[in-house]
Amino acid sequence: MSKAIGMIEFKTTATGITAADLMVKTSEVEIVEAQTVCPGKYIAIITGTLSAVKAAVDAAVSTYEDKCIDSFVLGNPHESIFPAMYGATQVEDISALGILETYDAASLIEAADQAAKTAIVELIELRIAKGMCGKSYMLITGEVSAVEASIKRASALAGAKGTYLDSSVIAHPDRKMISSIL
Repeated sequence: MSKAIGMIEFKTTATGITAADLMVKTSEVEIVEAQTVCPGKYIAIITGTLSAVKAAVDAAVSTYEDKCIDSFVLGNPHESIFPAMYGATQVEDISALGILETYDAASLIEAADQAAKTAIVELIELRIAKGMCGKSYMLITGEVSAVEASIKRASALAGAKGTYLDSSVIAHPDRKMISSIL
């Protein structure tokens, strides 16, 4: 029984709430987060076994396909995803800072999972469409080469979905910059 997370992102709040209700009625999953995000979109993140999460997400997407922006199912998500989503990551030192920005929320979480699994990096923050007009971004840190490899892989994933907006890697960011983002 594999632990998994899944997410749906809808164009409207009404459809998003209805789809989230359908997901929990379809299979044995728990809602981690369900809320309206900018600009009036709705996201729902669920967790459970891989088969339950997949069945729930598939049911919501197929039922409300015309209003679905994006969705995903991740088996065995990287353990740093949730602390980064909730701003609970404690970072002591930043050797390099990687930034990736996407047009939507779902692809950013998938990209962050890939970034964390590509090299030894720490996810600092995942800003999921809140105060960003629907866009999302992530901040990661680690050694310069690890951050570069992770951002490259995450950018490719977002690019393949058509949601990549921008990215950069700052080697040894200034302490003033680090203080402003931590």
